[in-house]
Amino acid sequence: DIQLFACVIFQYISVPDLNPKKAYEYKYVGVMTIGRDRPDLAESGVRIQCSLKITGVSDQTFLLQINDLTFDEFNGIPGKSSFVTSPKLTQRVAAELTQPVMFEYVRGQVGDLQAPVEVSHSVLNIVRGILGFLQVTVKTTQNIYELEELGIHGICQSNYAIEEDLNSKELHVTRIVDIKNCREKAAVYKGMALALENNDCKERGDNTVEIVQYKYNVRPTEDGGLITKVYAEENQLFSPFNVKGGNSKLLATQEVFLIGVTDSVGNVTPSPMQNRGNQIYKFGTELNQIPLQLNKNTDPMAKISELIEHIVAANIKQVDNSRTADILQLYQLLRLVTLDNMETLWNKYLGNSEHRRWLLDVIAEVSDARVIRFLINRFQRGDLSVNEATQAVLLTFNHLEANSETVEMCKEFLIMPFSRSSDLLWSTVLLSYGSVVYRYCGTVDPCPLIAVQPLLDLATDSLSRNDEADLIRSLKAIGNAGHLSSVKTIMKFLPGVSPTVVSVSTRAQRAAVQALRHLAVRDVHRVQEITLNLFMQRNLSSEVRMQACLILFDTKPPLALVSMIASFLLEESNLQVASFSYSLIHGLARSQTPDNHILSIACNVAIKILKPKLGHLSYHYSKALHFDWFNDDFLIGKSSDIYIFKNVNSYFPSTLISKWKAYFIGRILETIEVTAILVLMEALSEWQSLPEKQPLISAFARVFGQEVFHADLNKDVIQSAISPKAGKESPVWNMIENIQNGVAWHWTKPYLIFETRYIRATMTGLPIEISKYYLSVTGSTVNAKSTISPPPTDNLGQLLNADILFETDGNVRSAKDLFVFHGINTDVVQSGAESISKCLLNIPWKFSIKMNVKSMKFQLDTPPWKTRTEILSLNYNVYAVSRNIEDPAEAKMTPMMGDHMEFEENPQTLKNTTGESGQEQICAKAPSYATAMCMEMEAERAHYLSEYPLYYVLGYTRCAFTLENKPIDKIQIEISNGPNKDTESVSQSMKIFLSQQMSKNVIVTVVLLYLQSLGSIPDPVLIMTALAVSGNDKPEGYETTVYLTQAAEKDEIQLLVSQIGEEANWRLCVDADVDRTNNKSKMQLQWGAECQTYKINVEAETSHLVKGCTIYSNIVLLCLIFLRVGEYIPGVALLQRFSQTHEKNPEKQISALVTLATSESIDMRMEIPELTVYQKEIPLPFQFFPFESNQQDEGPSISSSVRLLEIQGKFAVQLHIYIFVCLV
Repeated sequence: DIQLFACVIFQYISVPDLNPKKAYEYKYVGVMTIGRDRPDLAESGVRIQCSLKITGVSDQTFLLQINDLTFDEFNGIPGKSSFVTSPKLTQRVAAELTQPVMFEYVRGQVGDLQAPVEVSHSVLNIVRGILGFLQVTVKTTQNIYELEELGIHGICQSNYAIEEDLNSKELHVTRIVDIKNCREKAAVYKGMALALENNDCKERGDNTVEIVQYKYNVRPTEDGGLITKVYAEENQLFSPFNVKGGNSKLLATQEVFLIGVTDSVGNVTPSPMQNRGNQIYKFGTELNQIPLQLNKNTDPMAKISELIEHIVAANIKQVDNSRTADILQLYQLLRLVTLDNMETLWNKYLGNSEHRRWLLDVIAEVSDARVIRFLINRFQRGDLSVNEATQAVLLTFNHLEANSETVEMCKEFLIMPFSRSSDLLWSTVLLSYGSVVYRYCGTVDPCPLIAVQPLLDLATDSLSRNDEADLIRSLKAIGNAGHLSSVKTIMKFLPGVSPTVVSVSTRAQRAAVQALRHLAVRDVHRVQEITLNLFMQRNLSSEVRMQACLILFDTKPPLALVSMIASFLLEESNLQVASFSYSLIHGLARSQTPDNHILSIACNVAIKILKPKLGHLSYHYSKALHFDWFNDDFLIGKSSDIYIFKNVNSYFPSTLISKWKAYFIGRILETIEVTAILVLMEALSEWQSLPEKQPLISAFARVFGQEVFHADLNKDVIQSAISPKAGKESPVWNMIENIQNGVAWHWTKPYLIFETRYIRATMTGLPIEISKYYLSVTGSTVNAKSTISPPPTDNLGQLLNADILFETDGNVRSAKDLFVFHGINTDVVQSGAESISKCLLNIPWKFSIKMNVKSMKFQLDTPPWKTRTEILSLNYNVYAVSRNIEDPAEAKMTPMMGDHMEFEENPQTLKNTTGESGQEQICAKAPSYATAMCMEMEAERAHYLSEYPLYYVLGYTRCAFTLENKPIDKIQIEISNGPNKDTESVSQSMKIFLSQQMSKNVIVTVVLLYLQSLGSIPDPVLIMTALAVSGNDKPEGYETTVYLTQAAEKDEIQLLVSQIGEEANWRLCVDADVDRTNNKSKMQLQWGAECQTYKINVEAETSHLVKGCTIYSNIVLLCLIFLRVGEYIPGVALLQRFSQTHEKNPEKQISALVTLATSESIDMRMEIPELTVYQKEIPLPFQFFPFESNQQDEGPSISSSVRLLEIQGKFAVQLHIYIFVCLV
């Protein structure tokens, strides 16, 4: 059949192929730009131009020769700037790129490459990118098809569409490659093992979009399809938020044109070459290159020493936030040196505490097997202190690249004697090893049992030795590891879930339950089964059951399981468990985060079942408080949880847990979790009989989901630290002796909080990177000296009778820098967008304290202050950056927004935009102390597009909080428990000055007469003065005096705050009493000139109502305040789920009525002129305990401050609290 034969022939001659007896010449242009794709915003980029010559070596092997290479850079505004050739960079790249490379090619498929050994991976990847134009699969029997192909991005799905040009007979082939979902993807993720991906978050939007498109012109020839022209385009859109709200755009393009085809002359004899693998991108030096700087590293050891010297000198007095670039360079250089080099540096700085500390802190960021071997050497040789070793293990292990080699090396720390030299070090070693195993198991499936086996063995061994402390440590480390094979070991310590269960303490059971937390992600159903079993065992400890409930809901149980829990709670008799579980479900029912979407629906159903029975339980019982927020436009959110565990024997919590999560770019990061276990409160009454080693306070902290700190304080430690009977054996005694001699202490801590990197191949062969670096440098300098008269000789209790003078000065500074980079990062060129945020916290101090505890007298003095002190500052900007290794001095950092004034000439570029810039200062002043706290804001914006919120952060931003001061000699604060008969004169006699003030003070006279009418003028129970003293001027400030009168029927307290200064007449007066006879309490608050300008009354009573409202005049300011309050009451009430009714209430009045509904809840009713809001059964943070009264005819009595919370009597009791603010 002639037609069939023609079809076969056409298919054969249309499939791309090369004739080994011919030479093909092409022109190649590859461009990559990174920017915001806006005409008025700066971009950066690179361009490679060259000619290509392809000749045959054999039927399926060809030689590529690259010539006429130019390497160009771009940095500026599109349309106003242009690419500039870099001769030195061109020369360096050409030295490798122009060397011949052999490749296999069969029917449109590029096979393995061979190249000289001196050609680096980075350059060979550019060759791979160039050869990508030959990679195309043509099927002439189908116009549209899809298949999986191997290319530079990995093994990816390609979609083809083919059209035939009837005139030229050329085929137009369009190929779309889905590079985001490749198998064997040429991409590396670093630093994100602890930030869990969440599909529910990704469904709300994405922060990256990646797509590649090729267009080929294929001309049929007798040798096969000849590729005559190729245009390829790759897009990557990135945003720290949702890409639809604005993004940073990578645009990579390739253009290839056929110049000519000629017959080959002679045989090609290539030079010796090595097989360098297939077309998939190969990673090399870019993995070690920090994208924020580019330096020649010809002599890294000399540069490391130079940098350490400079950094130490710059930070010796206080943190220098201008040296953070040096610290990043130090990380970079240390990643290049050998283990022997590290040992040389250690020996060099071994005897210098400052240099040694900096080296230990920065060497931890080497992050591979070299630093582990370095630490093993330190442990074996014993040339680290316990404190240094603890910090080094914590930093090194938690930033280590976890693989089979490093896991095996880390095991050595579990058997070295030095690891057990202190409980804190041993705990840190175990927890950190568990963290390494967790990250390792995230890279291999299945995770080898051998990785976690040492921890399982330690748990078993601890049990056999009856060592509870080691058992708990091992369980916590097992929890960090989250290895599936650890379930059986964990179950042994949980009653009712394993046939081989052993008897352990409640503390150990709690640790075992918590050890399941990471398994909740890896084996959901198994963890649900275990925790549900524990939760339903009513004979178990309340806290173990509540911990099991927490882990159970972490698994996101389905509706059926939540409903089962709700049904079980309806029959629950333990109110601690019931209250905790109900509040946990209630909080999750209101959750807005994507990961809780399905769970919140299930919890809403459960709340409807449980509320009638459990909704009234107060804060007297255990509670779980959940708060969260999520924004779809920005794809960011947060959640915070507070868990309060109590038991029936104590009003105080036995355990407090605070936990925070962050949601960003489709991931969930458990930022920090802090837990305190407070056995101390329950043990105070039995202090003498307690064992010395029993833990009374336990604390642990988790960072990014991994427990990093665990410590116990027992009776012996607490008693030696704070007991008045403690003597010279106490650590506090040594500290006091040192301070008497004078101490000078300096400490710095650099810490790379996180380094997250996503690096992948592009079609050009250059890598594109998205990375974030968060670097913190914290430092403190403290000088202190004390004089104690008489000094203690026997015990710490003697300090209570001594006159103590304590003088100190110093500062705490913390610099935090956040860098975000999107662009090209290699060891020869960097080009991209870079945002830099620099935050500096600065807290200086200098003061002295004189005190005598026995006589309750305290005096604090400050010296003259600087006229301006910057407490907190934040600087932020985004740049288009270009750097190349051959011209380091020519590096460019162009602000992304440029100078927006340039574009006013062209209104089209500013269409739908508005310029924005300015400065502002807001101050809160304290005139009496000649000081003010100010916030300064400076911002420049090129434009703001409401639909693209990302663009709004492109400009320069500076924000600072400063303390502004006028010259004064000092600020003096004195506190005493009564009249001061020995007050020292300040410029003139303080006593005379106050008497002069009092003679002018009408309200003081009124108060004194009032007190005299009671039968006596009592001495004040507390006097506090805070004065600003300057030269011969009269002191200015405030004095606070507290009077207390106690009697059988009534207690009265008066508080008077008076402004001191020339013509000062501002006062604040508080008069409160508790009337036991009439079961009534009231408070009157007055302030303003002579306490006469504003006035508020508050009354509380039992059993009956008080009617009426006194209207006070001259309260204009108060009117304005409460009118504002009235405006917000409806909205706030609605948010808090109050009911509302529109009623005609008294005008110019806001009133609130709080009624005790039950012993555990209150009803609240608030009235404003046009609206009444109310809510019933609001849970209280405490409980009123009704009990039988011994004096039934007298009704309830209140005889002490404790019994203010106790209402007695057999009758139904109502507590009414009225707050009247009468507005005129």
